[in-house]
Amino acid sequence: MIERELALTLKKRLKKFPILTLTGPRQSGKSTLLRNYFPEYAYINLERPDYRHLIMNDPVGFLKSQEKGVIFDEAQRVPELFNYLQVVSDERNIAGQYILSGSQSFLMNERISQSLAGRTSINHLFPFDVSEIGLRETVFDTIYTGFYPRIYDFNIEPGEFYPPYIQTYIERDVRTLRSIENLTTFTRFLALCAGRIGQILNLTSLANDAGVSVNTAKSWLSLLEASFILFRLQPYYKNFNKRLVKSPKLYFWDTGLACSLLDIQSAKMVQSHYLYGFLFENLVIAEIVKLQSHKGYNRKKTYYWRDNNGVEVDCILEGADGKLHLVEIKGGATINTDYMKNLTSFPVRGLGVEKHVIYTGDKSLTMGDVEITGWNGLIKLLAQLSEK
Repeated sequence: MIERELALTLKKRLKKFPILTLTGPRQSGKSTLLRNYFPEYAYINLERPDYRHLIMNDPVGFLKSQEKGVIFDEAQRVPELFNYLQVVSDERNIAGQYILSGSQSFLMNERISQSLAGRTSINHLFPFDVSEIGLRETVFDTIYTGFYPRIYDFNIEPGEFYPPYIQTYIERDVRTLRSIENLTTFTRFLALCAGRIGQILNLTSLANDAGVSVNTAKSWLSLLEASFILFRLQPYYKNFNKRLVKSPKLYFWDTGLACSLLDIQSAKMVQSHYLYGFLFENLVIAEIVKLQSHKGYNRKKTYYWRDNNGVEVDCILEGADGKLHLVEIKGGATINTDYMKNLTSFPVRGLGVEKHVIYTGDKSLTMGDVEITGWNGLIKLLAQLSEK
């Protein structure tokens, strides 16, 4: 079994909270992690109707009869359970009583805010990160394959895994979370989002292309975020007087999923695709954010920067000490002095700023005050950046 980075964080937090909550995309490995790292806990999958019926016949009696801890998987299937968990956990007043898991963050968070606020530690498990699974032979293969555990556990081709995964997500999660009448339109909207990877979000343009209202586009984007399909990277605009772009950029949590939506059918197609540069940028930024989450850090300190003249820094990490780590991400395999141009244009300079360029070549070196990292050094650098 491949070790999961988040497991250590979960074990530590379980000693501090009566309830631990674990959410993340469907098939990211939540059930496997919990069953393997917490074998002393009883495991109950609430997808099973018989378990739901048994528990809800006498919820307080059932909870009090469990002398050891309990894992409730797909906990959002029994929303009434959260109220009883509050009562019983408060009566016992000890840490590590229950673990809740589910793939629908929106429903989980809604129940938690109503019943378990302050009583649970909320954690997110994403597909494998690069520290867990490593990189594949080429950047193109890494982008195309993605990081979902089942692909690696059962040696499934990405072209066989992602289409049914997307179909299941739309038919199950989307129907559960929103009453969307036209799933075909929603599927087109999802593909249009993939076509905007790494680009500044223009809601009006996205809504027009999808044939929906701006309010509908907003609602659907929130749905895609709540179900861990994509995320928005916010701009960095602190302490600057000049006009800056203040709209977020779109990224997907998994590049393999994005490739499937873009109808990319092989690693070779990634190499020649017009969005290759953005896909590589997506890979790096998603890995930084995933590593932060799996290590228990705060991902809100990750940004991008762009001024009104189009000068842009792909990724900015703000450390707890206020230090800024600027990262330019380039899909080329040959070092180019133009790669450093935007870093020198950033308005903050001095000891409080570190500058990095990530590219896909073999060599890593330093040029002036810029650290240049190639493909072979990517895992080490991403681990360092995620800890900043």
